[in-house]
Amino acid sequence: MSAVPFKIVIPARHGSTRLPGKPLLHLAGEPMIVHVCRRALEAGAEEVIVATDDDRIVESVLGLPVRAMLTSPHHNSGTERIAEVAERCGWPDETVVVNLQGDEPLITPTLMRAAAEDLAAQSKAGIATLCAPIAEAAEAFNPNAVKVVLDKDGYALYFSRAPIPWDRAGFASPAPPAGDGANLTAAMPYYRHIGLYAYTVAFLRRYVAWPASALEGVEALEQLRILWQGEAVHVVPVEKVPEAGVDTAEDLARVEQALRRAP
Repeated sequence: MSAVPFKIVIPARHGSTRLPGKPLLHLAGEPMIVHVCRRALEAGAEEVIVATDDDRIVESVLGLPVRAMLTSPHHNSGTERIAEVAERCGWPDETVVVNLQGDEPLITPTLMRAAAEDLAAQSKAGIATLCAPIAEAAEAFNPNAVKVVLDKDGYALYFSRAPIPWDRAGFASPAPPAGDGANLTAAMPYYRHIGLYAYTVAFLRRYVAWPASALEGVEALEQLRILWQGEAVHVVPVEKVPEAGVDTAEDLARVEQALRRAP
């Protein structure tokens, strides 16, 4: 049980371009959203809420000790859906809410607690997130691996799909250097962003009132809206990136095997 009280909200939209009805797809004999709820319940939160736009997702979690809320079908993001939940529940501004995506059935409870506890341990930022060290050059150059650069106190300076910081001496060209990439951590650690967030309710209210920013449009990274507005994001390094969630049919098969192997 975490020493910091927090809520977990799982935004679970039925519509998906690549995998329609994704939260209801079966993994190891149960809907994906059921597995995600179980991971959330293991984290020691005060309350776990599934926020969805579809009655079938509500019905799929009725046998679990979680609350399901039918929310607006017009939200543009999971963050907006969570903000609706916070408003309807009347949570105070200081309430800590962890955003757990509905397609992360392999997420570990320690990561959810780490985000919540990190947010509560400082007062400058209304949002906390996670990162993990990058050792391989190929990962630093992979645009699907989002990088983050931190200041001396662990606050984000920038998020990017590009390899940042640019190693002027080590990167002679826009292509990844040959070898195992051990040079990446020699002078400055490279970090991959992990898209798990903890917010205060006050921050959520501010965030959903902001327009999209030019930066997030260029990089296709929603978190850049926060830096664009001049607000702080605290980032806590963890040992490694968690097992990836489900975006494709191939992911579904991989996660199915992992869940069947689990004790």
